[in-house]
Amino acid sequence: MDFRLTEEQQDLRAGVRDLLAGRYGREALRASVDSGGALDRGLWRELGGAGFFALRLPQPDGGVGLGLPEAVLVFEEAGRALLPGPLVATHLAAGTVPGAAEGTAVVTALDLDGPLVAHLADADAVLGVPLLPSGEPVRSADPLTPLHRVAAPGSAVAAYRDEGALLTAALQAGSALRTVELAVRYAQEREQFGQPIGAFQAVKHLCAQMLVRAEVARTALYAAAVTADPAEVAGAKLLADEAAVRNARDCLQVHGGMGFTWEADVHLHLKRAWVRARQWRTAGEAEEALAAELLTAAR
Repeated sequence: MDFRLTEEQQDLRAGVRDLLAGRYGREALRASVDSGGALDRGLWRELGGAGFFALRLPQPDGGVGLGLPEAVLVFEEAGRALLPGPLVATHLAAGTVPGAAEGTAVVTALDLDGPLVAHLADADAVLGVPLLPSGEPVRSADPLTPLHRVAAPGSAVAAYRDEGALLTAALQAGSALRTVELAVRYAQEREQFGQPIGAFQAVKHLCAQMLVRAEVARTALYAAAVTADPAEVAGAKLLADEAAVRNARDCLQVHGGMGFTWEADVHLHLKRAWVRARQWRTAGEAEEALAAELLTAAR
C-alpha cells in the first residue's frame, strides 16, 4: 500500500501554504498580537471562500468533498502559520451552523477545561450549545487566544471529540515542524567563535531531535487521519502535543536570550502549543484512551 501523498494532496498543501503566506505573513501575525487577539473577520471570510471550513462537506451541499486526510494537511499548514481563531470548531460546524462553511459565522467550542471557551467575544455560536453563553475574561498564556470562563457544564462536545482532537493535533504538528525550520535557520545565521552555531555538535543534536520528534508526530497524525481509529487519534494528539511544546522550547534554546524577547515569534509557538495541549483531549485523557484500548486488545 502506498502512503505517499498524491499529486492532488501535494497541490492542496502547497496552495494553502501560498494562501497563508500571502494573507497571513509575519506582519499580519504581529498585527494580530498587537490587537490583543481580535479575530480578523475579513480573513475568516477569505478562508471560507477558499473552502477551508467546507473542505469535507459533500459537493452537492456546497462543499469541496474531500476527506479527513486532506483536512489534516490543511490544518497542518494553519498550525505552521500560527493562524488564530477557533478553526477546528468552525470547520466541524460546517453544514450545521449557518454561515460556518462560508466563513461568515465564527463558531467556537467548549473544548477546554474550566470550562473555558476560546474567542467567545468574536463567536456567533458555540458548537453543540443552543445559546451563546456569557463569560468572564480569563488571562490566556497565548496572546492570540483570548479565553472566557463560562458557567456551561462539560468540556468538549462528545460527538466531535475525536475529529476535534485529530485536527488540533494537525495544528500542533504544523507548529512543531515550523519551529524546526526556525531553529535550523537561526543556527545557520548566528555566529559564535567565528562560525555558525549550527556547526557545534550540541546544536546539531538539538535540531536533529526536534526533527525526529516532529516527523514521528506527523507520521502518527497521517495514519490516524486514514484509519480514524479513536486510539490512534489519541496517540496522534499525545505525540503532536509533545512535539509542539518540546520543539518550541528547544527552538527557544537555540535562539538563546533573543528567543525570549517580545520581538521574536518563537515564544508565540510555545504559548499556542500550551493552549492547544488542553483542547479537545489532554495528555491525561489521551493516555487513558490508549490504556483502555490496550486492555481491551489484551483480553
